[in-house]
Amino acid sequence: MSLNNFVEEVQVLGRDLVDRVKVLIHEGNVNRIIIKDDKGNTYLEIPVTVAAVGVIAVPVLAALGAISALVAKFKIVVERTEPKPSTEQGDRAEKVQ
Repeated sequence: MSLNNFVEEVQVLGRDLVDRVKVLIHEGNVNRIIIKDDKGNTYLEIPVTVAAVGVIAVPVLAALGAISALVAKFKIVVERTEPKPSTEQGDRAEKVQ
């Protein structure tokens, strides 16, 4: 089974930044989170496979809290991975019917 990567951008206010990143970290299909301001300047890149470990996530979230006090609006760029549907599964479904 191969994987399909795609990117999603979400606009959030500074006060909602930490909560939104916490939710994204707990999702299973997120590979990386990039925090940018409304002008496109990158503030922080978080590889979620590393941030998912609780010991590392706490300082990252504390840094996000400090950053969110500086800027009013942020853009969160989320890189996700989903399994590609294989043609073998489609062929099997047709044979069953």
